[in-house]
Amino acid sequence: MAVQFRDYYETLGVSKTASDDEIKKAFRKLARQHHPDVAKDKKAAEEKFKQINEAYEVLGDPEKRKKYDELGANWNQPGGFQPPPGWDAQQGGGFRRYSTGDGGGIDFEFGGTGFSDFFEAFFGGGRQAGFGGSQFGQRQRSAERGSDVEADIMVTLEEAFHGSKRPISLRRGNSTKVESYQVKIPKGVHEGQRIRLAGQGEAGAGGGKSGDLFLRVRLARHPDFTVEGNDLIHDVKLPPWQAALGGELRVPTLEGHARLKIPAGTQGGQRFRLRGHGLPTSGGARGDLFVEAQIQIPKKLSEREREIWGELAKLHGSD
Repeated sequence: MAVQFRDYYETLGVSKTASDDEIKKAFRKLARQHHPDVAKDKKAAEEKFKQINEAYEVLGDPEKRKKYDELGANWNQPGGFQPPPGWDAQQGGGFRRYSTGDGGGIDFEFGGTGFSDFFEAFFGGGRQAGFGGSQFGQRQRSAERGSDVEADIMVTLEEAFHGSKRPISLRRGNSTKVESYQVKIPKGVHEGQRIRLAGQGEAGAGGGKSGDLFLRVRLARHPDFTVEGNDLIHDVKLPPWQAALGGELRVPTLEGHARLKIPAGTQGGQRFRLRGHGLPTSGGARGDLFVEAQIQIPKKLSEREREIWGELAKLHGSD
């Protein structure tokens, strides 16, 4: 079975000419709709949420989007989808062959990591994806110890906050045996951190030890937060009168909601800190939640509103 092309534009419901802002808005709308914490059918929502995240992981990154557009330009033309060099189309979805420099190496198929075989082929693995250059980790292979293997695992912010256990599956080479593991995702795990499964990489040679399997954490995008280290950033849109007069906001947190007072005269781009509402740190403390104000100017005004804005302009000495 050949690897299946993923139409990320269709997943997000946007055109191929969509702007970065349109893509971001589409992601946030769909991510809120299908977030497992709010959907009735959690299993179906979880799968949809992963697909939405994968699409935004690519289209929300200018470099990845450019590579994807180059890749997808002729994918459905005569001849069909062409996989990257090194992809063994006969092995089925999820497999990639990698070379250790001496023609060795075996194929690995993963399940339960949150990413499709298409993503793993072009944008996953131990280093930045390129065409034919996206491979599982290739640490120095000796005559004794087996090579390590690396793959990506999608982790939601909720999983990073609470910690969790995830089932993943692994199949090696041409074997029909599927190995299943319960992977512990530690509380406070962060982007790029590697979760080690000792001895689950390539088998050693000549009685040597097996290599390790490393799952590299890719934090799933969240509709309400972006991540900066252990801190969370939440953008809030304020009408100009609220920014001018001040008031109280109800802002989302990973634990529910919190109240935040904003002062009169709040400026666009100004940040307010809610201490201890971020992600856990390795030392057991918590990062912070920063609420960033964005002033939202109304696009259309009624006649009465125009009069009021005109009065305000006169008060401030504007024509």
